[in-house]
Amino acid sequence: MMDDMFKQIAATAVNIGPEVLASHWSPFRRPLDVVKAPALSVDDKRAILAAWASDFYAIDSKPALRHMPGTPEPVSIDEVRSALRELDSRYDI
Repeated sequence: MMDDMFKQIAATAVNIGPEVLASHWSPFRRPLDVVKAPALSVDDKRAILAAWASDFYAIDSKPALRHMPGTPEPVSIDEVRSALRELDSRYDI
């Protein structure tokens, strides 16, 4: 069941973009959760992390923070970048 949810989130990220993705975001609490999601392809993980890193989710008064609706708290852009680096490292990209 959770695998299907991850695949749905990835498909939404790729096909629709961050505006609609936000309403489906709840399974991921931190960017590294995306990297660790076994049901997602590398491309899907990258799409989700790229959406999370986007300025669309930047906090107006604190542009270094991103707050994806459905997540418990903002994360720094550095945490998202770190997750992207971890993804690259795990898959030798």
